[in-house]
Amino acid sequence: MFHPSRLVRALIRAAGGTALLLAALGTQAQATSTGSGQAWPAKPVRLVVTYPPGGTVDAVARIIAPKLSARLGQPVVIDNRGGAGGAIGGDIVAKSAADGYTVMLDASNHAQNPALRSKMPFDTLRDFAPVSLLVKVPNILVVHPGAPIASVKDLIAKASARPGEINYASSGNGSSPHLAAELFDSMAKTRMTHVAYKGGGPALTDVMAGQVPVFFASLGSGMPYIQSGKLRPLAIGGKARSPLLPEVPTLAESGLPGYEMYEWNAVFVPTGTPSAVIARLSKEIAATLKDAEVRQRLEAVGAEVIGSDPVELDAFRRAELAKWSRIAKENKLQLD
Repeated sequence: MFHPSRLVRALIRAAGGTALLLAALGTQAQATSTGSGQAWPAKPVRLVVTYPPGGTVDAVARIIAPKLSARLGQPVVIDNRGGAGGAIGGDIVAKSAADGYTVMLDASNHAQNPALRSKMPFDTLRDFAPVSLLVKVPNILVVHPGAPIASVKDLIAKASARPGEINYASSGNGSSPHLAAELFDSMAKTRMTHVAYKGGGPALTDVMAGQVPVFFASLGSGMPYIQSGKLRPLAIGGKARSPLLPEVPTLAESGLPGYEMYEWNAVFVPTGTPSAVIARLSKEIAATLKDAEVRQRLEAVGAEVIGSDPVELDAFRRAELAKWSRIAKENKLQLD
């Protein structure tokens, strides 16, 4: 019988090197060891998105998933698990097997919830290992086109004159839109009434229908409706004006100096996931974000494309946790 090792040597001799051997072994060359002798990924990867369809987090997931699937050689299956400002999806991932097959795409609430909630179903730093910071997207203050609110100064004047009577929508308690409005109220010394939804999509639907007049949307989710005239922008929450809407001032320019609010999206996995899997996933995400088509689509919705490594994301999230702990304490913000 011809032993397999002889076949390998024969292939090497025939090729004059290793090229034909690698071709014969196929995808084995791309295998990532999990430390248990198994290659990763050997089956579809579930991407838990912590918000429902229709918002920026979901849009980012759907832009990157097909290209990431191609790079990994396995389907990346999006699983929307919205609610509680990302905490429902986070709880699912925290309790999942740390084998690289459950991955979380989370938003700014990852660092905001611990500062604003005394009771959490998981520990943000203990239960999640960082993979990559994907994008940062500024919030934008929008109103229903029929709302009798002409500007930021007009909103402040009306909210000051009628405390609690002006409603604003959010994608959930502790979400970026909610905290953007809380920061607005704190800095403007106003008091609007919060109407929480189970995601940015449902919130946008009711604002466009005129059910709620005010929304601090992500620029990414709000942009198509601003362009179609279904939403009217008042101000950008970022540090600078957006090149997509250069005529729209920042909130800092509109009477709230120092106001700055972004929604960021990042990928995490359960703590204990093999380091080789984390490194491979981070590498492939970074490559995906460099893809010209992916970058163009993300920038078209106002995103600043980043693609960090795990160490950079860990430093970033710790800085965000410290920032929001300080803001929550200074403004007496508590969600439970």
